[in-house]
Amino acid sequence: MVIQHHSSALPAPAVSAAYPMAKPGYGKRSAPGQQPRTRDDFALLPTRERYVAGFVDHLPDGAAMSVKQLAKQLPLYGQQAISTALKALSVAGHLRRVRCAVGAGDETRWVFRTFWSRTARDNEWWTTYLATETAARSAGSTPPAPAPAAAAVPQQRTASEATPDPAHAPEPPAPATTPTARTAPPAARPAALSPAYLALAELGRKDIRLALSADDCASLEPQAAEWLARGVTTDYLIAALTAGLPAQVDCPPRFVRRRLTDKIPPQLSTTPSPSPSVDTPAPRLLMECTDCARPGQPEALPDGLCRPCRAAHSEGGGTPSVDPTEIAAVKAHMANIRDLLKAP
Repeated sequence: MVIQHHSSALPAPAVSAAYPMAKPGYGKRSAPGQQPRTRDDFALLPTRERYVAGFVDHLPDGAAMSVKQLAKQLPLYGQQAISTALKALSVAGHLRRVRCAVGAGDETRWVFRTFWSRTARDNEWWTTYLATETAARSAGSTPPAPAPAAAAVPQQRTASEATPDPAHAPEPPAPATTPTARTAPPAARPAALSPAYLALAELGRKDIRLALSADDCASLEPQAAEWLARGVTTDYLIAALTAGLPAQVDCPPRFVRRRLTDKIPPQLSTTPSPSPSVDTPAPRLLMECTDCARPGQPEALPDGLCRPCRAAHSEGGGTPSVDPTEIAAVKAHMANIRDLLKAP
């Protein structure tokens, strides 16, 4: 539980024009949909975390985000304190660290990025956003939509098979000497179901709390189709709708409609990219534990922390913020000790 600290944090130093930028593809990346900056940003965070967050928030995209570089610019705190502050900001929903595989074949390499959001986000939002980020990276080679499964529907009679008017009916042919079997009319093809409809119908199989009727699927189909039109797959659509469900869903159709509206992904670029070779692996994106840098899938690292680091953070309640005046007193004391050691 976050406790509001009424003591105002020291203003973070202005970002220097000489602040180092990371190599292209690395460094800070701003998440979309953030609220405008206000004086109350990070007001619920402890003093040290507000100090670090205010500085990181003003860094441009692509800026170096290593603990070492941040500690050089924030003289009040050392590398260990900066690392602990970043972990707290990850738990508060402002930060996630990921590694992405880029390139192809023997030239594949990993790039490291720190996604930042001034507006605190929950774990479900980060998981969905990072999944969208992965989809955006592979949008240049969108796989074909899977063929819809055949549906069992009553056979329909076509117009050509309708019962003729008795007044205009042709006279029946003369009976043949040898009786022959009458040829059966061709079976009508079943109506094709769209990928969006099939994805909605699959929700109930993935989680019974989202079981939808046929009418529900038909009603929600246009909204689901809009998701697919933005370049995501049916697997992504199903995962986004079933992630982080509450213990009970009272009205599955209304719940799904709300998620289809609130979680619709951004429009991906329609510019075609060169098709990758057959043996080129799909782009990968892994989140890193903000504390120990252990990689894993976003859903396996809630709060941006692996299980051991999350347990340690919960048990210890996080490292308490240190007042800057105490830091100055310790530094003065250490300087005095060094002077005494130099004395003859």
